[in-house]
Amino acid sequence: MTFTLGPKSRERLKGVDPQLAAVVMRAIELTTTDFTVIEGARSKERQAELYAQGRTKPGPKVTWTMNSRHIGGHAVDLGVWKDGAIDWNDTAGYKAIYDAMIAAGKELGVPIRAGSDWDGDGRRCEAGESDLPHFEIKR
Repeated sequence: MTFTLGPKSRERLKGVDPQLAAVVMRAIELTTTDFTVIEGARSKERQAELYAQGRTKPGPKVTWTMNSRHIGGHAVDLGVWKDGAIDWNDTAGYKAIYDAMIAAGKELGVPIRAGSDWDGDGRRCEAGESDLPHFEIKR
């Protein structure tokens, strides 16, 4: 089965580095699971709002930095899309997205780093590598 990005996902790619957006567009063609773009480029204000969550505002911590690669459009968050909603618990689905993003990046010559493999050793979800939805262009 071939998947395509919906209108909301395409809208959320606006402001994202064109190379990264191309990787996401290719990855949706390669993936074995459907996904959605949760968030792409962020303003500094949006980053500050997310950073405050779990610190000075209610809710769980969702970011650990004010210096996010989302600012400037060099990162995206992608979620497994099932039955019209994001499935946060589908680890096999997040692995499929990871595989598709890494393959698309290689195919297009765009080095990609994943939040589930910060050190880039190919072993996902080691200590501190728990940001399954996050992908960014390597510096």
